[in-house]
Amino acid sequence: MSGKTPTDSTERHVGLIGYGAAGRACAALLLADPRYRLTVLTRSPPEEPLPDRLSVVASLDALIAACPQIIVEAASAEAFASLLPACLRAGVDVVAASIGALQSQETGDAVVAACREGHSRLVLPSGAVGGLDYIAAAALAGDIAVIYTSRKPPAAWTTELAEAGLGEAARSEPVTLFEGSAPEAARLYPRNLNAGLTVALAAGIDRTRVRVVADPSVSTNTHEIEVTSAAGDAYLRFANKPSPDNPKTSMITALSLASAVQKRLDPMQ
Repeated sequence: MSGKTPTDSTERHVGLIGYGAAGRACAALLLADPRYRLTVLTRSPPEEPLPDRLSVVASLDALIAACPQIIVEAASAEAFASLLPACLRAGVDVVAASIGALQSQETGDAVVAACREGHSRLVLPSGAVGGLDYIAAAALAGDIAVIYTSRKPPAAWTTELAEAGLGEAARSEPVTLFEGSAPEAARLYPRNLNAGLTVALAAGIDRTRVRVVADPSVSTNTHEIEVTSAAGDAYLRFANKPSPDNPKTSMITALSLASAVQKRLDPMQ
């Protein structure tokens, strides 16, 4: 090979559930490539003109009937639980943003059953963290312990700190809001702890501890992963910049969704 990526002009048709900040950013990234077109399921059509090669449908049946090659979920844990099994039963692979929905055993079982029925796959993107390939490989050694710490500025936890009476303390020192299992963290903070469950799914649920820290010394959404295993030890830290359209979401989230789609549809993986 010459070192250049082989050209592939094949059209790529992607379905998208949700057209909020992450969904719009993911759509823009994919549509920058002229080979992509999108069909978007959203509760209400956008008021602004739609980009070229993007169409909107109002029902899940219409989305599935459009026959996308892959579907991206960029909506919510509720949308994940209620819509994804039908997509998977229809034989369409899904890239999911709201991985925290898998803290529910019922939802997890429904997804596995749907994948088996439809011969499809649920793709879990790396999202706000990295190193998942290392963690999953190290877990095969059979002896792994992982501590995942979500560290955000106190402003991100104003309500939770006030309810716990810790607002004043968090002004000057780190305050731990939670320490426990990844499913419990995802249940308590469904919009904030997707990354913790993503790490736990790579390492093993029972081998992963999650900590949630309000830290006045950080200015970004920071993720720390400590790995101890028979294969070696690792410390990973990710300080993600917020999305310009939604400060509660990291910019890397949409980039991760788009990257996962490209990886699934490109011939070289």
